[in-house]
Amino acid sequence: MEAGETELEMVRRHVRQGAEHVAKQRALVIRLRASGLPVEEAEALLGTFEDFQRQHEAHLAKAEGKAGQPG
Repeated sequence: MEAGETELEMVRRHVRQGAEHVAKQRALVIRLRASGLPVEEAEALLGTFEDFQRQHEAHLAKAEGKAGQPG
């Protein structure tokens, strides 16, 4: 976690950053494909990023659920 950051803030940051990684990797796959270059490795990495993003989003849902519960 970054200094002064709560767990919930950290998870939200991870979701934002993950979305950026997924978008950049999708754009790369599109550029490679448009150039007629191999895309297999880029697509595999995109799949990995998408899997991580689903995990981050699930973690966020859980953390938000915890935050909404009475202490």
